[in-house]
Amino acid sequence: MTRGFLISLVIVALALGAVTHVFAQDLPYLFEVNQTVVHVYWQSDGTMDVEYNWVFTNLPNSHPIDFVDVGTPNFTFSASEVRADVDGVPVSVSTSDYAGSGSGVAVVMGNKTIPAGGTGIVRVFIPGLRNVLYADSQDEAYASAVFAPTWFGSEYVTGVTDYTVVYHLPPGVQPDEPRWHNAPSEFPSEPQTGFDANGNITYTWYSPNADSSSYYGFGASFPRAYVPAEAIYVPPPAPLIDEDTLGMILFFCCFGFIFLGIPTLTAIGNRRRKLQYLPPKISIEGHGIKRGLTAVEAALLLEQPLDKVMTMILFGLLKKDVASVVKREPLEIRAVEPLPEKLHAYEKDFLTAFKEKPGRERQKALQDMMVRLVKTLSEKLKGFSRKETVAYYKSITEKAWAMVEAAETPEVKSQKFDEALEWTMLDKDYDDRTRRVFRGPVFVPTWWGRYDPTFRPASTGGTATPTFNMPSSTPTPSTALPGADFAAQMVTGVQTFSQKVVGNINTFTERVTNTTNPMPKTSSSGSRGGRSGGGCACACACAGCACACAGGGR
Repeated sequence: MTRGFLISLVIVALALGAVTHVFAQDLPYLFEVNQTVVHVYWQSDGTMDVEYNWVFTNLPNSHPIDFVDVGTPNFTFSASEVRADVDGVPVSVSTSDYAGSGSGVAVVMGNKTIPAGGTGIVRVFIPGLRNVLYADSQDEAYASAVFAPTWFGSEYVTGVTDYTVVYHLPPGVQPDEPRWHNAPSEFPSEPQTGFDANGNITYTWYSPNADSSSYYGFGASFPRAYVPAEAIYVPPPAPLIDEDTLGMILFFCCFGFIFLGIPTLTAIGNRRRKLQYLPPKISIEGHGIKRGLTAVEAALLLEQPLDKVMTMILFGLLKKDVASVVKREPLEIRAVEPLPEKLHAYEKDFLTAFKEKPGRERQKALQDMMVRLVKTLSEKLKGFSRKETVAYYKSITEKAWAMVEAAETPEVKSQKFDEALEWTMLDKDYDDRTRRVFRGPVFVPTWWGRYDPTFRPASTGGTATPTFNMPSSTPTPSTALPGADFAAQMVTGVQTFSQKVVGNINTFTERVTNTTNPMPKTSSSGSRGGRSGGGCACACACAGCACACAGGGR
């Protein structure tokens, strides 16, 4: 076997490995939790230890389970004392890799990652959680211990779970002293009582047909004498105010809040919420900068208005010479046939949308395009720091403008602006900055005629010559536009999209938001959460909340 042939085999193997890695990144997380066993140990010092035992089955054609998020009631645990293993083999845990809501740890599966179609047993032990006991609202002499095991996002987990939760009450509690709280409807109303190996009383709740994407809260109360008094969480006392002053303050506060505060806050909150098209998981902090985003994707990350984002897509297609504007009002675009293969998916979707009839059909196609683009961006940002990435692309924007502003001649200024056009548009002050920078003559780019159907470049000998590449340094009326006119046309391009293509941009954005960042669904027993943005909700009878927040498998 020749050396050259061996090298070829190695190259092919590396290429296949790279393709497999990229393909795995695009696969969805989807798995079953066949069994869940949770042991909750209430200690005599008032702390709580919790142990999870899960049996995971990763479904075929799914992303490998490389992390498992485990929510905790609070941050009082010591990460160095948390232990985890997979199939009996120890693995590491990390708080920085945790991507659920609230507090928690991530089990870093490492070489025990569960592949598609594989099964694994994951065990996690978290000791020493504090501030988890509350005063029982039914009996001042009792402490209330309520806990909700971590759950997984319904988009990641499927099937039923054989589910067991075992409460181990503090040492010394007598059989006739403790009381259990109402159990979730999927479980028997009364737990099975017994004793563990240490002689401590146990309450066991069991259901063969539960699921791992629901909030289940379990609770018990026992005499406070079995734990230190300082282990019971007591809310700080309210400041002392005389009754007359307090009554007057409450009256005016209530009056103002009901008639002024609530309507105003509701209106502001609703308006902001409807325009927040980025899903919550984009805001979850990871590590490092996500480089390689296109200017359009960076615009979404910087939460630019969607009409500006679509105008950026249009300009990009015009610069690539794959489309031209046939008519400004209503905006009609003609694409070349066949389309180049190297176009971005959102560019192809954009051109496809303009094949639809103007109005509702085209708006729906553009809305679907934006939804897919937001979801693609969300996947790309997994594991990266949003804060660092935003700062990185803002710096690119500032450098692009600095390059344009530093140009000493109209020709160079126009050229630099053309080269960095999409990046300059990321500036939130793009409109005013464009008008300030272009005060003198502007040599229009080669693609300007594809944007402005009325534009006629200078011609020589009957052959049209794009004005941008004219070598002359002296602008003439036939080769340049006044800066104010050029800036106005660039700025109004965004407004054209808003008014002539998608209608009310707020309504358009709201429809995108309803898909990419819908309002969370809640129920009387709590809320569901997921790998990237679950919630911690508590509905604890006779107790305060010591509920673990949502986790999930990536």
